[in-house]
Amino acid sequence: MKKTINICWFRRDLRLTDNAALYHALKEGKPVLPIFIFDKYILDELEDKSDRRVGFIHAAIEEMQSRLTELSTSMEVYYGFPEEVFAKLTKTYDIDTVFANHDYEHYAIDRDNTVAALLGQAGIKFKTYKDHVIFEKTEVVKDDGKSYSVFTPYSRKWKSKLNDFYLKAYPTEPLFTHFYKQKPKPICSLEEMGFAAGDGDFPSPDPDEEIIRKYGKQRDFPGINGTSKLGVHLRFGTVSIRKLARLALGLNETFLNELIWRDFYQMVLANFPQIGQGKSFRPEYDNIRWRNNEEEFRRWCEGQTGFPIVDAGMRELNATGFMHNRVRMIVASFLTKDLLVDWRWGEAYFAAKLLDFDFAANNGGWQWASGSGCDAAPYFRVFNPSRQAATFDKGLVYIRKWVPELDSFGYPSPLVDHDIVRKRCLEVYAKGLNKNVNP
Repeated sequence: MKKTINICWFRRDLRLTDNAALYHALKEGKPVLPIFIFDKYILDELEDKSDRRVGFIHAAIEEMQSRLTELSTSMEVYYGFPEEVFAKLTKTYDIDTVFANHDYEHYAIDRDNTVAALLGQAGIKFKTYKDHVIFEKTEVVKDDGKSYSVFTPYSRKWKSKLNDFYLKAYPTEPLFTHFYKQKPKPICSLEEMGFAAGDGDFPSPDPDEEIIRKYGKQRDFPGINGTSKLGVHLRFGTVSIRKLARLALGLNETFLNELIWRDFYQMVLANFPQIGQGKSFRPEYDNIRWRNNEEEFRRWCEGQTGFPIVDAGMRELNATGFMHNRVRMIVASFLTKDLLVDWRWGEAYFAAKLLDFDFAANNGGWQWASGSGCDAAPYFRVFNPSRQAATFDKGLVYIRKWVPELDSFGYPSPLVDHDIVRKRCLEVYAKGLNKNVNP
């Protein structure tokens, strides 16, 4: 007779400590089998078979597996379609409950509904928990119960509601004896899944307290080491949001606000589903007549616009999968305002390249830059890339690192005249929005 077990299904929560779903699975007392699925629905869509995100996930799984091996257990790692994997698992094990953490993206919701239905047919329960954010969905709302669309009042309500209950870590370690005991099982290699082995050079998941302490003063300057580099770890859950929020409360409110922005965008995704369907948060912005010049877009992608701060940012992204947040705003403004390229083109390019890609934050950032989103920059705010460079990279440290040919004849002339295209932008936006031109 098969022994009854529970399963903990890891997705974007790749850690064994302070993990809500794992805690609830372990504390029930039944042996817990940890699993991970390299989802073919997602991986088959990736054109770049050197995608660093797959390498990051693989490295995180290997690290978890090493720890689980010490505990005389093993994660079972699959490469396939989730419903097929669970069909196989239900035949192999007598499963009581599958535990997982909430995932708020549209594909993930559909996937979980499909899996829950399949499990339900087999008499297996499917339970999910909040783990990825501090507050989710409708936990922070206006006094009238409606969702916020402006960040500042949302952040005030967020902070007023915060207490130790929401920051407390889930004590998983004392329950590690409840893992299902079995010998280590092999993890499918990147090559077996059709992906190239990466260099494994990823930022540390350990917060640098000194950087966080100085975050408010240093975060806007890409030429210095002034940001946490924790975005990818938050994206894939290799660090706990509760741990970072506790740390931020004691060190730096500006850093805490960045964590609140993350909750804000996840809340927007949950309550305004149109943004997951390629639509502008503000419907009137879908009336803008984008130029969408493919050659200009190509030069933006390749970092060949002739605007050094823009080119440095794009080259950093292409080479590392990372881009400094201040520079993200500059390159997004340049694409949507100077070149009048639809923000969705930039959103898709970032989605393909960013190591820390998160749909809610990426969509929110691009709609903010174009003016179409919630709490967005006004349509008439057009970043001057030269002025931005002079302010935030005065010594050209960042620019020269990524644009070494800056002073040579090989560096291209500016793709556009900023002053001229700024006026063009205002006219096109004003026409689409039925507003008066206000340069």
